[in-house]
Amino acid sequence: MENLIIVRGGGDIATGTIYKLYQCGFNVLVLEISSPSAIRRKAAFCEAAYEGKHEVEGVICSMAGSVEEAAFLLKEGRIALLIDPNGLCIKKLRPLAVVDATMAKANLGTYRDMAPVTIGLGPGFYAGKDVDAVIETMRGHNLGKVIYEGQAMENTGIPGNIEGYTSERVIHSPASGVLREVRQIGDIVKKDDIVSFIESDSGIIPVKASLNGILRGVIHDGYVVKKGLKIADIDPRKEEYDNCFTISDKARCIAGGVLEALFKLKGKRHDICG
Repeated sequence: MENLIIVRGGGDIATGTIYKLYQCGFNVLVLEISSPSAIRRKAAFCEAAYEGKHEVEGVICSMAGSVEEAAFLLKEGRIALLIDPNGLCIKKLRPLAVVDATMAKANLGTYRDMAPVTIGLGPGFYAGKDVDAVIETMRGHNLGKVIYEGQAMENTGIPGNIEGYTSERVIHSPASGVLREVRQIGDIVKKDDIVSFIESDSGIIPVKASLNGILRGVIHDGYVVKKGLKIADIDPRKEEYDNCFTISDKARCIAGGVLEALFKLKGKRHDICG
């Protein structure tokens, strides 16, 4: 298939890239795990792994049950999602490019010869060795910058600052177990409101809001979590309801870097590969 881009990962950051590539006329196949752990899942195409299909900003991503079904969806002009965490379909489909957007902070199996163009988002990749280009994902002056030799900045583990709040915005699981959703994404919450429960071996443990604001994201109901895992995100700006369901400025900026790298490398690798 011509102009096929395979994107590994369908989280909210990856969705910015998937959306941009699709709008620019590329065929886009998303590879995911069976139970994605996206927090901002209403703005993430990986939600299709749970719901069968998911729409973000007017664009629908549909889940495929096989490589053949994925190819059919792509030929119909749709974004397809396939459960293939190891990328086994890549060799068969021979895409123009592979973008590793898993945001795992480590390279979990993407290598340079997977496709004519390979691009990694964030730390864990070395441009010029295991991928052709790396996109900077750290907020700041270099966000979205294309790196053709070297690595992105290391992850600090500190969320972006919103109205003076950083780490306070993020809620981590107080125990290992199964998450049960209580409040919905987009709900207004107050500090110490119960937003979900963890069904653990020691009983039902409440998960409380860390501050006043809007519940921008929470991991999918029924997800098996480990103690300390990031499971929810609160935005203190109560008026920013639409942000719960739309692509973020960060994701759009990174998507621009991917597009830049793709067009630059596409020509170079074509000359090299004939």
